[in-house]
Amino acid sequence: MKFESRIRIACLSVALFVCALLPALVPNVRAQEAGGELGGGAGIFRPKNPETKSKRRTTPGVKAPGGSRPPKPKVSNRPSGPSPAELEEMVEDKLDEGNEARDARDYPAAEKAYREASQLKPKDHRAYYGLGNIYTDQQRWEEAEKAYRQAVQYNQLSADAQVALSYVLVQPRSGGALAKRLVDAEMAARRAIQLQPNNAIAYDRLGVALEGRGLINSETEGAYRKAVETDPQFAVAHVHLGRLLRRMGRTSEGDPYYRRATELANDAPTLVFVAEAFDSEQRYDLAEPLLRRALQMDAKNVSALYFLGKLLVATRRYNEAEPVLQSVIEISPRSVAPYSLLGSAYLRQDRYEESERMYTRAGEFASAGERRNLAGSFGLMGVGDGYLKAGRSNDALRVYQRALEWDSTSAELPNRIARARGN
Repeated sequence: MKFESRIRIACLSVALFVCALLPALVPNVRAQEAGGELGGGAGIFRPKNPETKSKRRTTPGVKAPGGSRPPKPKVSNRPSGPSPAELEEMVEDKLDEGNEARDARDYPAAEKAYREASQLKPKDHRAYYGLGNIYTDQQRWEEAEKAYRQAVQYNQLSADAQVALSYVLVQPRSGGALAKRLVDAEMAARRAIQLQPNNAIAYDRLGVALEGRGLINSETEGAYRKAVETDPQFAVAHVHLGRLLRRMGRTSEGDPYYRRATELANDAPTLVFVAEAFDSEQRYDLAEPLLRRALQMDAKNVSALYFLGKLLVATRRYNEAEPVLQSVIEISPRSVAPYSLLGSAYLRQDRYEESERMYTRAGEFASAGERRNLAGSFGLMGVGDGYLKAGRSNDALRVYQRALEWDSTSAELPNRIARARGN
């Protein structure tokens, strides 16, 4: 990612949380948008928007000359349709529309514009890269993977596209094929390194892929160290190296890298990433101030909001968590994670109707694998158990039956259904 804002980062927006990928990495870009840099956790990776030839709106907040959008090209009335030049202008226009909508966090509008660009010019990798970006922003990992794979297919020389693909492949999600995704993530990172030998992000992603495969060894350490050496200001690599050293039992060596990452965290994405690293070790007292500082900088940062909500749920501060997660849902209404997390918070408070509503809403956007998880004891089955405990057999039966629709292989749900029926 030749990201407009450098990850002196970048988050685990949600997983372990993306722009027209440029061929070369500019050394001193900032981290909110990175064009060849990416974070190590979900939500940190926010790639720069796809480049357009006109560059009319590729920079957030910058208007076209004259303070308004350039006029749309006139479409020819010839029966054969627009000329190649006119078609190209139409594609550029749609990419610009998608970029502007993404910067405004109007994801439905951005998706529509990028899709229209892909329909006008089916093999233009920028449209698929743009789609991957907005799906990554929303932690819609399966859709992001598909979009980035198409971007790589149509432009195999883009190191940024390879980095973006490597990033989404390591994100946690339901369903199988994890081992294959991790191998593919490693291959994509290695390909990015071949294309850009001095790309610190690519080395970091290689380390993440290797660590994801359980390779806690010198090769993984070497990848992270190469990332730190290549870009000493890259906070994400410092966090990853610190975490690996701690996992290797070398805590005294790892802690200075954590401290250095915190020092380098001067933008919202970096702060979220470092906070997520602390959160993963349940060091909530260190994570929360960083997340709140990130939100002071960017009140609508989806990753910061989500991880703050996650932290508040983990520390049983449900009343504080509820409005935070509702904000995530407002910004990213098709993301499964916030609905599921809020459903869990309601379930823990015995607010069964609200929990059921959240899980049901999550199911509308969930993949088959995600639905199986949502059907389990910490999802709909748990809601049904609550209803049954409260003597509400009919409600329990309804929820159990829906859960069985989502997970037909469950060995427990048929017994729960029989109990709800009084058999």
